[in-house]
Formats: sequence, C-alpha cells, structure tokens
Amino acid sequence: MKCPYCGHEKTRVIDTSHDLRGGTRRRRVCDTCDQRFSSYERPILSTPLLIKRDNTREEFSREKLLAGLRVACYKRPIAAADIERIVGEVEAELQQLGRAEVKSRFVGDLVISKLKELDEVAYIRYAIVYLRLDDLESIRGEIDHLLSE
Repeated sequence: MKCPYCGHEKTRVIDTSHDLRGGTRRRRVCDTCDQRFSSYERPILSTPLLIKRDNTREEFSREKLLAGLRVACYKRPIAAADIERIVGEVEAELQQLGRAEVKSRFVGDLVISKLKELDEVAYIRYAIVYLRLDDLESIRGEIDHLLSE
C-alpha cells in the first residue's frame, strides 16, 4: 500500500483487526518516513437492484442513503458513527438476502425501524419524506402514534 504522507510504495502492517461485517482494519507504518496510518478493507458484495415506486430499477447507493440519513439527523445529538452503522447494517442485510431485486420499500422500512430506535425526531424527519406525510394531519397522526408507543 502506498504511504499517504510521502507516497512511497513500501509499508508494513503492524496490526490487523476485523469487524462484524467482514471488514478488516490494518494499522500500517511507512518504511521510508515512519509515519503511521490505517487502511480499511471491506469485501465488495453485490447488492440487489432497488425497484422504485414507479417500477424503475436503480442500484443501491450507500452514499445516497448516507446523505438522506444525514439530512434527517441534522442538528440532532447523533454520532456520525451511528449513522454509518445504520447504513452498514442496511447494506449488509441487503447483501445477505441474495436476491437480484428488492423493492425500495424494504430498504425504507429497514431504515425507518433503525431510526425509530435511535432518535424519534430524526425518525419523524425521515418519515415525512419516506411515508409521504404531506399535510399536518398525517404528520400529527404519526407523532401521536409514536407517543402512544
């Protein structure tokens, strides 16, 4: 692996750890400049195509999901690691399905259930877009339902 500091090609691995999703974190040191850095490897597994509401197909985009969650969690006391964790869990569940296509509703349901556990305000923000809550009555109904639980 190339050193990000000096660009030299020779680096050594000094520590390796694994996470639950099959990723590998390697702590490295450059043989030339002695700087230390980490690299993260994760397997590239295929995710199914998403069937949208209008029956068009779209590839699952980790970045698109991450952006949507960041908007929902904006100015909330939610760590970036928690948002990344949700995206990783959703992506892993999709990969484990082993199917070629999945309805986008399935992904939305996964995300909304995880957000509900994490932060209720972020859940409502996401639900407004995902569940198409386009008037105050429907938003109030969802909030009342959340409060009654």
